Amino acid sequence: MITKEQALEILHENINNKNLRKHHYGVAVAMKRLARELGGDPQQWEIVGLLHDADYEKTKDRVDQHTILLAEILAAEGVGEEIIRSIQSHASEYSGVEPSTRMDYALLSCDDLSGLIVAVALVHPEKLAGVTVESVLKKFKTKSFAASVNREKILKCESNLGVPLEKFVGWVLEAMQAEADLLGL
Repeated sequence: MITKEQALEILHENINNKNLRKHHYGVAVAMKRLARELGGDPQQWEIVGLLHDADYEKTKDRVDQHTILLAEILAAEGVGEEIIRSIQSHASEYSGVEPSTRMDYALLSCDDLSGLIVAVALVHPEKLAGVTVESVLKKFKTKSFAASVNREKILKCESNLGVPLEKFVGWVLEAMQAEADLLGL
């Protein structure tokens, strides 16, 4: 299996924007925590989080290619099919690969949730340290706040993973707070 160091190298070769890199780091720490909670392989789930949007800078103007181009990049780097398939499943509307595993569903839900948590942290004077599950849930209900966040995908943690939203938010928030320096928050 690909190592974290190799995944970081691929990420840094394909994503130059520091804030986009931080998004990947946030999803990676969340996925690692979710693996521990949901019986997955923490190393594999972390790598999926690190690489999930690594084609964004190349596909932002042709979004229908998102994860399709990435699958080609990752295959050329020798990344395993299970990781590639999971990454593609979080953008099934483009890739045609539907989520089917706990890892897939965790990525689907935590990708947007990590973005919501960052948005909440950015408006809090104490950044991530001051964010609570309650403050995230309050902003979750305010559709105009971080309007691009797909709340339906986040809510799939309940139906696809059997994890109540409040608990899921807590796991992801705790993981991100533990790495606040890495995330610049």
